[in-house]
Amino acid sequence: MPDLSHYVYGGLSAMTAEVVTFPIDTAKTRLQLQGQDTEQRFARLRYRGMGHCIARVIREEGAAALYRGLSSALVRQAVYGTLKFGLYYSAKEALPTPSTKRTGCALNLGCAVWAGCVSSAIATPTDVIKVRMQSNTTQGVERGLLHVGRDIVTREGVRGLWRGVFPTAQRAALVAGVQLPVYDFIKAEFLGSSASNDLLLGSDVLIHSVASMIAGFSAAMASNPCDVVRTRLMAQRKYLKVSVSELPNSRVLYRSAGHCALHTVRTEGLSALYKGFVPSFARMGPWNVIFFVVYEKFKSK
Repeated sequence: MPDLSHYVYGGLSAMTAEVVTFPIDTAKTRLQLQGQDTEQRFARLRYRGMGHCIARVIREEGAAALYRGLSSALVRQAVYGTLKFGLYYSAKEALPTPSTKRTGCALNLGCAVWAGCVSSAIATPTDVIKVRMQSNTTQGVERGLLHVGRDIVTREGVRGLWRGVFPTAQRAALVAGVQLPVYDFIKAEFLGSSASNDLLLGSDVLIHSVASMIAGFSAAMASNPCDVVRTRLMAQRKYLKVSVSELPNSRVLYRSAGHCALHTVRTEGLSALYKGFVPSFARMGPWNVIFFVVYEKFKSK
């Protein structure tokens, strides 16, 4: 019987990390959406930063609004997290042992990019629903995972559930391609040095925490532009029965990920592609720490 522990541990660890860090993800989503000229509700800069965004959401919509979309996020991690980490480690184990460290890094990168692309493409519908709920663009629809999903299919077709799938896959490839190999490399380096020099880093939890923080920062830097594009594509509704001429003059329908990126840079500047970077890393750092510490604990049992 095949060993499914990587899949089970990966999914459970990802869901644990998601619950703890979800309010920061909500702040990131709203910061990435503001300032664009697609719709009036996104045009104004309502939030000055992560802290101001969280405080204003609590004041205006209640603390529960920070967890709007959590159900979809947990389903996403049950699919995406389970597949990504399971496929990555299964692929690594299936491949022959690399002869050199450089070959090992290249194999790790290939396994991570493949696992990230496949898992994110499959889980995209849950990501679209999560973004819609976080951005509060589901007015008139009962705020439940199935209700929002059904509304998307009814008004936008099944393709609406895969809106933004290409930048989502690109982001996942960047995150996985940076996060997992960097984590494995840093952990191996620290374990090697601590074993020979008896350093403070000999604590497994500390090693996993430091390695995951470095991996989280690297992944956030590499993936933020794709993250901004995919968030904006997912939040924008594209109705089946409404033509562009019937939409408000202020609205711009993104035709593709490239069009979204170019329009964002042209109207808001290059720095707009790094909107939400602080909450992105503020979430990704702790998310990685929680995930990898929980994962390693599961694996050690």
